[in-house]
Amino acid sequence: MTEIIIGILAALFFAVTFILNHAMELDGGSWLWSASLRYFFMLPFLFIIVALQRHLTPMTEEMKKAPGAWLLWSFVGFVLFYAPLTFAAAYGPGWLVSGTWQLTIVAGVLLAPLFFIHTAGKKVRQKIPVASLSISCIILLGIVLIQLPSIKSVGFTDLMLGLIPVVVAAFAYPLGNRKMMDVCDGRLDTFSRVLGMTIASMPAWMLMAMYALMTVGWPSMSQVINSLIVALSSGIIATVLFFIATDRVRHDQGKLAAVEATQSAEIVFVIIGEMLLLNVALPSTMALIGLAVIIIGMFIHSYHTMLLKKRIH
Repeated sequence: MTEIIIGILAALFFAVTFILNHAMELDGGSWLWSASLRYFFMLPFLFIIVALQRHLTPMTEEMKKAPGAWLLWSFVGFVLFYAPLTFAAAYGPGWLVSGTWQLTIVAGVLLAPLFFIHTAGKKVRQKIPVASLSISCIILLGIVLIQLPSIKSVGFTDLMLGLIPVVVAAFAYPLGNRKMMDVCDGRLDTFSRVLGMTIASMPAWMLMAMYALMTVGWPSMSQVINSLIVALSSGIIATVLFFIATDRVRHDQGKLAAVEATQSAEIVFVIIGEMLLLNVALPSTMALIGLAVIIIGMFIHSYHTMLLKKRIH
């Protein structure tokens, strides 16, 4: 249950991303700057934290052991996660992007066969937890319901431009996160792993920023400030909380899926935040029904996790 609470707290801080990304798009800011600035601001804060813990040397040694893996999975887990989300913010309110993002719950369950566990000296491919997948499909139904009003009100091209990037991000984030957990195998703490992934993804963010500078010029001061807030709230606090929660249950695919399911709470926080800060209208009745279905699915995931713990003990 502790991991579930940590996951919900992470969802609260993650919600800031969707609200402020939408705000920056409304102000005319480029998604290229919104994406890259977040990680530029994350870097010094993480560096200070890891340096104070005297974990820079172990982190550096780990990165030297498998530089290719760090570059690849950091690109997948950070770049292919966040760049598509900021791009999608141009095609819908934050609550819609956040709601579609909950596909990551289903994606996390479906990724299980890509990973292995060692049992009795043997390498065994993990199986898709059927119960967790069934519960995740309830959440998927909620996502479909919140998308239905958009299908009627926007064109097919805009719908795809707002939907496909989020689908990519939904699979990239848990894949990159889990692969890096395998690479580190518990040898690094959460802060060190997030710093290492941030450093390894820097080449992509620098190229993105250079392209933004050549095409749209420098970011506005409001975009810089909003990006700083996103970096602290979502990039540092939320990411670390989420990684702590997933680290604690990384050997159990069912529990891992339940922790990832807590991110469905983001949509609740995003709706409230956008209504208060951006004067965004309350979603339609159909979308609200979808929201309720997502929340129900999240609670069923939590209940399922508690049952698993009782069986173990």
